[in-house]
Amino acid sequence: MENVSIAIAEISQTIQADPDPQTRQELSLYSSSLSLDPNTAFENLLLSEGNRKVTWIKKAQRYPLHPERFTQYDQVLCTVGLSGVCYWEVEWRGSRVEVAVCYKGADLEESGFGDIASHSWCISLSNVGCAYWHGGIKTKIPINCSSTVGVYLNHKAGTLYFYSVSDCGEMTLLHRVNTTFSQPLYPGLMVSRGASARIVCAK
Repeated sequence: MENVSIAIAEISQTIQADPDPQTRQELSLYSSSLSLDPNTAFENLLLSEGNRKVTWIKKAQRYPLHPERFTQYDQVLCTVGLSGVCYWEVEWRGSRVEVAVCYKGADLEESGFGDIASHSWCISLSNVGCAYWHGGIKTKIPINCSSTVGVYLNHKAGTLYFYSVSDCGEMTLLHRVNTTFSQPLYPGLMVSRGASARIVCAK
C-alpha cells in the first residue's frame, strides 16, 4: 500500500506540474471571445466593431452616468471577469496603449492601470518601448514589442503571461507574473490620444 500511495503522489505532482502552453497553437486552445463594456469606457473612447475595438477621439462621447465608468483615465474594461484558463490577443496602433487585467473595485474608475491603488497588472506599449507596471512600480522590458500582444491567464495557478506576437505567429515572452488571484480578473485597455486597440480571438 505504501508503494501505491507513493505512486499516486508522484502522478499527482506530475499533473500539477504540467507546463503552461508555449506555442500560439497551444495557447489558442484557450482562446476567449471578449467584448468591451461601454459602461466603463472613458468619455473620449469610441467603441466599434461589436465593442471589440476602442479608439481615442477628440470629441467626448455622450455616455450615460455609470458608477463603473472611468472618469480620470482613458481606460475601458471588458464585460466579463475571468477565473479560468484563458488566452486573448490585442492589436494596437498609435502612440501608447496599455493592456491590463484587474479586479473590479469601487475605486477602480479613479485609478490608472498599474497604480498603487489599483489591483492590476499591466503592459504599457509605445513607439519607444514597453514596460510592465504593477503596484506603482515600473519594470522596463528590453524587447521591442510587435503590434499584437497575447495574454495568457491561468487564474487558479496564479500565472499571467504577456507575449509579443509576430506576424508569422512567433511568440516572445514579455513578462510573467506568479501570484495568487483572489477575485475574477477583468481584461482592460488604456488608449491614449491618437491610438486604438482591438481585441481579437486567436485561431
